[in-house]
Amino acid sequence: MSLFDIAFYIIAVLTIVSAIVVVSARNIVYSAFALLFTFFGVAGLYVLLNADFIAVTQVLIYVGGILVLIIFGIMLTTKFFDVPVRTETLHVVPAIVVTGAIMGTLVGVILKTKWFNLMDVQWENTTKRIGEKLMTDFLLPFEVASVVLLVALLGAVIIARRERF
Repeated sequence: MSLFDIAFYIIAVLTIVSAIVVVSARNIVYSAFALLFTFFGVAGLYVLLNADFIAVTQVLIYVGGILVLIIFGIMLTTKFFDVPVRTETLHVVPAIVVTGAIMGTLVGVILKTKWFNLMDVQWENTTKRIGEKLMTDFLLPFEVASVVLLVALLGAVIIARRERF
């Protein structure tokens, strides 16, 4: 077993265990912090796949932005302890059917993929190529998307600050 395999199994176990803690913890703060380890585990798997741009994006966007926003939202909520985390209705049978269908699809894809042909691919740095394409061929859509996001942010601020009559 190579060092790559050992790293993969450690990161995969970390990701799976922390994802289980996210959905099974009774305390919402523990779920949020377990989500942190899940996001870092997914970023680690991206690193192992040589998808460095996606790994950095995962850390910056999800860990740096969304998770911090979730944690601040949890911490700043006034009725923190009155929020019910669990519901009384459980839909076990539909959950088992959907989970079984997804698992069957994943197992089918794993068994039909020719893994040894994928190992011969020459990997290269993707960040440079993505940056060059983004700043040359796709500069106009990139700038349009940034302006649309800015307008959405300003609209949200205006709606939030509007006085209620």
